[in-house]
Amino acid sequence: MDRTALGVLRSTTAELAPDTGDNRLVPLIAAGTADLGALSALALEQRHVIASDRSSFAYLAERSAARREDACAVFFATLAGGENTAAERLEALIAACGLDGADVASYEPTAGCQAYPSYVARLALTGAPAETALALTANFAAWGGYCATIAEGLRTHYGFDDEACGFFDFFGEPAPGLEEQAAAAVQAGLDGGLDTAAARHHGRLLQSYESMFWNTLAELA
Repeated sequence: MDRTALGVLRSTTAELAPDTGDNRLVPLIAAGTADLGALSALALEQRHVIASDRSSFAYLAERSAARREDACAVFFATLAGGENTAAERLEALIAACGLDGADVASYEPTAGCQAYPSYVARLALTGAPAETALALTANFAAWGGYCATIAEGLRTHYGFDDEACGFFDFFGEPAPGLEEQAAAAVQAGLDGGLDTAAARHHGRLLQSYESMFWNTLAELA
């Protein structure tokens, strides 16, 4: 059972993987040439992304449960809980960037960075849960790789300690059990007629919006 679902997950992830040059910011952080202002903006934009995604994932869990799509409900509830952990760890990154409460309160998020969570919110309202689970999981592979690279760059070139890098460490390492939960959600979708073409459509847009996120910040670097 899992083999079929994992095959769909892995083939979709490979199909939607971004090209090397799609993200202009992460290589700058890896090389230590990104301006601290870009890192600060990254942290502050993530505050808004996390708040939106947490609500979206919680709503997807509720929708899934109401539709009796239990595997999807478990998967999205796990994602919502992960956003709580991410929010806690983000505070140390914000502090390491030299930002205070006034900086956080006055920051105006950008459209280019907030397009991604806006589309996730749209999927939370209108997307089929299993299709959304497949699209998000395919996108998470690229996001996790970016976070691992950033964590290494921050330690090597910017002197950030483990606490300051905790946000990126959290996403840069595989979440225990999450792949199995995603596979169960996708398998339930396959058993019920999952539209993989629709999932790939959602995944392509998610990846495009993620590239927009990073490249909007790259303009500050």
